[in-house]
Amino acid sequence: MTRKIALITGASRGLGRNAALHLARHGVDLILTYRRQQAEADALVAELDRLGACAAALPLDVGDSTSFPAFADAVRALLAQWQRERIDFLVNNAGMGARASFVDTTEAQFDELMRVHLKGPFFLTQTLLPLIADGGRILNISSGLARFVEPGYAAYAAMKGGIEVLTRHWAKELGARQIRVNTLAPGAIETDFGGGAVRDIPDLNAFLASNTALGRVGLPDDIGGVVAALLAGDTGWINAQRIEASGGMFV
Repeated sequence: MTRKIALITGASRGLGRNAALHLARHGVDLILTYRRQQAEADALVAELDRLGACAAALPLDVGDSTSFPAFADAVRALLAQWQRERIDFLVNNAGMGARASFVDTTEAQFDELMRVHLKGPFFLTQTLLPLIADGGRILNISSGLARFVEPGYAAYAAMKGGIEVLTRHWAKELGARQIRVNTLAPGAIETDFGGGAVRDIPDLNAFLASNTALGRVGLPDDIGGVVAALLAGDTGWINAQRIEASGGMFV
């Protein structure tokens, strides 16, 4: 049986890294992207190889849409080396955090968030569509902040709200190719995202845990397992949906 291939953007660390490990354990081969952390990406490729997955890492700046045609060519060349023509799964995961109140948010901050979190996934997915197999799956990573509100994230959450709307439109337009498109919205997770605040600031961690039904903040494994279930699992009838994995935050 031919192994499936997933492409995960921003997979050198955090949730992308964890998702890659979970998918490898489900028999999926991986194409990973990184922006600056090549050493971390290469280390992950080696770890995935030890798990029996065929894996490779490619550089990509999701905030630079002019680079997408060349990136697609690199993916095509890599697939040819693997004697394949298509990927099966695309995870639009790459992102960056920016905390600023609405009144203090600059136009430069807004534009960067737009490029990375909304424009980038839109045009990267468009560019890669010819390389996505019919019957494939696209998973867009959003945030619990698109549902609940914490001061300082108005611009970031607006971009994530946009990607959730795009998910539904893509699911409708790509349905003829049997491509499923869903959104995964994590809650607060202990990673280095946003400077590692959730992980490293005890008072913040405790506050978020006290407002979560399961009594703690999330760990990367809580999200990687959901990614694997939505992509490699028998979940093909889930389509055009927003799935929140937050342990029940602010319910």
